[in-house]
Amino acid sequence: MTISTKEKIFHISLDLFSQKGFSGVSIREITREVGIKESSLYNHFSSKDEILESIFNFFREDFSKTLPPLEMLNEILQKHSVESFLRAGLHNFKKYMEDETGQKMWRLLQVEQFRSPLAREIILHDLYGKTIEFLEIVFTKFIEFKKIRPYNPKVLAIEYQYPVFSLLTEYNILKFDGKGTAEVEKKLEQHIDFFLNTILEK
Repeated sequence: MTISTKEKIFHISLDLFSQKGFSGVSIREITREVGIKESSLYNHFSSKDEILESIFNFFREDFSKTLPPLEMLNEILQKHSVESFLRAGLHNFKKYMEDETGQKMWRLLQVEQFRSPLAREIILHDLYGKTIEFLEIVFTKFIEFKKIRPYNPKVLAIEYQYPVFSLLTEYNILKFDGKGTAEVEKKLEQHIDFFLNTILEK
């Protein structure tokens, strides 16, 4: 499939930024990799900052699709066991991170979080905040359906998801270094097992 020059700039910039950081990449380097003149880049983006902003906004929209829509949640949760729901959610996260573009975007956010306010906002609001809010609703409904013990749903969301965030970060680092991920994947499965043993009605 033929991609436009703007798309080439986007993907090559993502590749370079995720490897070297935003500050370590010049417009000249981007245009050399794309195969265009430096002046031609400005037909598509006004600055290097605008390229980075477009990457982050794409990530924001794309990542939001990993969570099922709230209007379908009752139907989904009634059809699935707690275990199958949590394992499916983990599978979706891992699938996203195994995608080459997803890996680069995740890595770029980690690299830029202390330089870019937008990167920090996405990490705190979209990755952490929205995921925890979503899981709080999920656990509230599981309690209503009497599928889990009546714990504080926000605490359950935090207790479940923050270890997943940490283990997925470890997973992404290992993937970046070309190392095996079997051990960290085992830890993720053990985390779900431990959590289920804690919350399921006996």
